Amino acid sequence: MQILLESVAVILGIASVIFSCFNSKWLYPTGLASTVIYIYLLFNWELYGDLIINLYYFYMSIYGWVLWTKRYKNSNEILKITKSSHKDYVKSLYIFIFSIIFVAGIYIAFDKFDRWWAYADIIMTGLLFVGTWQLAKRKLENWLFLIAGDVIAIPLIYLKGYTLTSILNVVLTVIAIFGFLAWKKILHAKK
Repeated sequence: MQILLESVAVILGIASVIFSCFNSKWLYPTGLASTVIYIYLLFNWELYGDLIINLYYFYMSIYGWVLWTKRYKNSNEILKITKSSHKDYVKSLYIFIFSIIFVAGIYIAFDKFDRWWAYADIIMTGLLFVGTWQLAKRKLENWLFLIAGDVIAIPLIYLKGYTLTSILNVVLTVIAIFGFLAWKKILHAKK
């Protein structure tokens, strides 16, 4: 049963990232469905950092969906792709630090810091929290944080024995590279 659920979550996750690569708001409904499945699976796999990421993804998917479909200043304009400002990087640093402290607290509370992968999971969580927040804000640099988090996730999840999800992270990394290049092209075309 878990392999079937994991397969569905992988397919929906890939669809979500492809939609984001093409700057489509449909990344959010597909992402929400994938996230709900992964929350269930990750709880069973005892990957609490990744589980927290998916709870955060659930919230950020709703938040991003609202931002991406909202019209601004009584016009027909929607949120546009921009580069991160100094203020965005400061917020990103706060999100990163908060997530590391929060997830470390979860590992301590559940007495799981004895696991070899706890430290990598915590760093990965911080990077993915920042990337997801920046994605909701349509910041170009979101892709760089997501790529870094996925690169950590690939061996972490594979070594835990979840091959399909590890392959998903390989695919997500490749798509994220294309997403970064596509968004960069869109941003430069506007100039």
